[in-house]
Amino acid sequence: MKNIAIRSVTAALLIGTAPAAWAQTSTQDSSTSNPDEIIVTAQKEEQRLIDVPVTVSAVTGERMRDLGVSDLDELSNYIPGLNIQEQSANNPGIVIRGITSDSGSAQQAARVTLYYNGVDISRSRGSYQSIYDVDRIEVIKGPQATLFGTASTIGAISIISARPKPGVSAELTGGLGNYDARLLGGHINIGNDVIAGRIAGEWKKRDGYVHNLSDRQGDLYAQDQFGLRGSLRFTPTDALTIDLIGTYDQQRNSGTPFISGNFPTSAGPANPFGDANLSGAPAGISAAVLGNDKLGLRREVYDVNLTASYDFADGWNFTTVNGYRKFDSQEVFDADGSAAWYLEFEEDSQGWQVNHESRFAYEDAHVRASFGWNFFHEDNFQRVPFSTEEGTYLACSVASIRQSLGLNCINPDGSVGAAGATTLLTGGLATAIPYSSVFQNLGVNDSYSVFGDVRWNLTPKLEVTGGVRVLIEQRKSGYYSVAPNSVLSGGPLIPGQASTNGTLWSQDSFSAVLPRANALYRFSDTVNAYVTVSKGRRSPSVNQNAASSSVVPEETVWNYEAGIKGSAGMFSGSLAVYYQDYSNFQVSRIITDPNDPSGQPVGSTVTESAGSASNLGVEGEMQVRPASWLSLFANGAWIDGGIDDRASNGVYAGSRFRLQPEWQASGGFTINAPIGSARFFATPTVTYRSRIYFETPNTQLISQGPVTLVNLRAGVSFADDRFEIAGYVRNLTDKDYLLDAGNTGGAFGYPTFIPAEPRFYGGQVTVRY
Repeated sequence: MKNIAIRSVTAALLIGTAPAAWAQTSTQDSSTSNPDEIIVTAQKEEQRLIDVPVTVSAVTGERMRDLGVSDLDELSNYIPGLNIQEQSANNPGIVIRGITSDSGSAQQAARVTLYYNGVDISRSRGSYQSIYDVDRIEVIKGPQATLFGTASTIGAISIISARPKPGVSAELTGGLGNYDARLLGGHINIGNDVIAGRIAGEWKKRDGYVHNLSDRQGDLYAQDQFGLRGSLRFTPTDALTIDLIGTYDQQRNSGTPFISGNFPTSAGPANPFGDANLSGAPAGISAAVLGNDKLGLRREVYDVNLTASYDFADGWNFTTVNGYRKFDSQEVFDADGSAAWYLEFEEDSQGWQVNHESRFAYEDAHVRASFGWNFFHEDNFQRVPFSTEEGTYLACSVASIRQSLGLNCINPDGSVGAAGATTLLTGGLATAIPYSSVFQNLGVNDSYSVFGDVRWNLTPKLEVTGGVRVLIEQRKSGYYSVAPNSVLSGGPLIPGQASTNGTLWSQDSFSAVLPRANALYRFSDTVNAYVTVSKGRRSPSVNQNAASSSVVPEETVWNYEAGIKGSAGMFSGSLAVYYQDYSNFQVSRIITDPNDPSGQPVGSTVTESAGSASNLGVEGEMQVRPASWLSLFANGAWIDGGIDDRASNGVYAGSRFRLQPEWQASGGFTINAPIGSARFFATPTVTYRSRIYFETPNTQLISQGPVTLVNLRAGVSFADDRFEIAGYVRNLTDKDYLLDAGNTGGAFGYPTFIPAEPRFYGGQVTVRY
C-alpha cells in the first residue's frame, strides 16, 4: 500500500499545478508584484518561499489576525503536518509529522525545535511563548540540523517578533468575551533610520470553562496571562544591524481539569464533559507540601536576545545570535480527578539556557556558502512533590484492601468512601495519616557543534545544496528522592520510589554527524520543484533513577522528500510527499507491577526504544484569489505513521504515533472589501482532524475521534484603518471533544480526561496611529 501511495503522489507532483504558500505577508520582496508572496528566513537568508528547497509553511501576524488566532495551538489547525496540544502553558505538546516533543523530564532532549528570534527555546517547560506582535511564524518540516540544531529531529517552528522600524506608530486593542474574557494588547514604535525602539504587550484573562464542585477550589482552566516585550534596533550604517530584544511572560492560570473516567461526582456518573470535583490536598497541608493551597499554574519566563548582522566585504556577511532564557514554573494538580485526597502533585520546573551561534556567509551569482559554530548550555530540573492520605491511597490503589474493608474509593453519590479507610485499618486510633514524598530529576547539558551549507547554481534552472553539522554533547543527569515508609504499609506508598540519601549523578558524552542534501529545479520564475534527503537525531537519554542509571540510544530518522510549489494566474499552492525511516524510536511507557497478573500500573513511566518506525505522508496547501477582495484557501495532510508492525517491536508493534491524526485539513475564505469609506472583512474557516491516540500503545479509550470545528472572525474598519471593530467565535457549534486523556492518573490505573475549549466568542476594538 505504501508503494502504491508513493507512486500515486509522485504522479500528482509531476502533473499537478503548484505553488506558493497561502499565507499573506507584511514582509514583501519589493521586486515582485504578487501580493501573496512571502519572504522567509528558513535557510538563514531572505528568500521567496517558493525558492526554499524544503517544505515550509509560513504565516504572518496579519494573517493570524484574519484567522482570529491568538495562540500556537490555534494556529496548528491551519498548518498541515503540525499539531500542538496545549494542556497547559507548562506542558505544551508540539507535533510535527507525527513526532511529539512534550517530555517534562530534565534528562531528555527535545524532538522539535522551537526557535524564538533565532534562539532555541525547546525545553518543554520553558517553551510556551505568547504570539502577540509577531512578524511571522515559519514551520520548517523534516530534519534541519544544519539550520536549527540537533533538536530539530523532525522539524522546527521559528517565531519572529515584529522589529522596530523608522517612524512613529502605535496600536491598542481591547476585547471582551464570554466566560468574562478580557483582552488588552498593542504596541508603540518610535524611531529613525539609525535607532528605533518598540514596546509590545498583551494581557488576557477569562474565567474557567469547567465548573468545579469543590468548596475549596475555583473553576478550572481559567486564564490570566501577561506578556511584555521591548525591542531596540541600532543601524549605524547600511552594513550593520544590531537587535536587542527582552521578553517577559507570566501565567497565573487556574487548575487543569483532570476529570476521572472512573469516579462519579455529586452531579452524576463520571463524565469528561461534565462538572469536576477536584479539591486537592487540605488547605495548609497543600501549601506546606505542594507550595500552594490552590490548584493551578504560576509561571514566569525571562528572555534576552542579542543579534548582530554585518556585511563586512563584497558578498560576505557575519551574523551572531546570542540568547539567555530563564523559566520558573510551578503547577499544582489533582491527578486522580476526584474529590479524594489521593493523588495530589506539584510540578516545579526551573532552569536556564544560554545559546551562542555565529556564522559567516558568502554569496555570488553562482554559489552561496555559510559556515559557523554553536554552543548551547542548559541547567534545569523537574521536582515533583506528592501528597496523599495513607488510608485513602491504599483503599483506592489496592483492590484487595478496598474489598476487605467494604469501601469504595468514591461512592456513587460522589463522596469519598476511602476516607474511612485509616479509621478501619488503625482500629480507630487515627482518622487520617498524611503522607508526602518527593522526587526530582536534573539535567545539565552542553552541546558544541560546527556546521556548514553550500548552495551551487549548476545552471540557471538547477541548484543543489549540501550541508552537515558535526556535534559533541555532554549530558549529565541527576536524580533525588525522599520516599518515607508509610505508617500503614511499612514501605514507600508509590511502588518503585526509594530515598536516595542525596542526589545521584551519571553522565556520558556523545557525538554525531548530521547531513542534508537538496536540489531545486526552476520550471519558471513562479514554479519550482525540489527533492531533499536529510538525517535527524534525538539525543540519547542518560536515565538516572533511584536504583540505577542507563542510556537510551539515540533516535535517528532519515527523511526523503519531494515537492513542488509556485503559482499560475489566480492559483498558488504547494504539494509535498515524504517518507521517513526511524531507528530506536523513543517512547515513554507506564510501568506495571510484575507481581500483579492484571498488570496494575505503579505510578511511574520509563523511556525506552520501541524499535523501528516509519512514516509516509502527503501535505498540500492551496490559495485561489479570484478577485482583489476575495481569497479562498485550503490545506490538508495525510500521514500513515507509526511503530512498524514487527514482532521485534513488542507491545508497540502497529501503533500509530500519538497525538497525530491520519487526516488533517482546513479551509475557508477571506473577504476584504471596501464599502464606501469603510472596509468589511470576514474569514470563516472549517478545520478537521481524524482520530488521535493520546498514548502508545494505542487504545480506543485513550483517544479522541474525528473533530470538525467552525470558526469565524469578521468586522469593519474605517478612517483609513485607524479604527477597527471585530467579532469572533471559535468552535461555533460548541463541539465536545477531548484535549488529552490518560495523564498521570492513568499511570495509577485511573485515566483522566481533559475537555477541550467550548464555544468562545467576543468582540474587539482596535485603534491605530
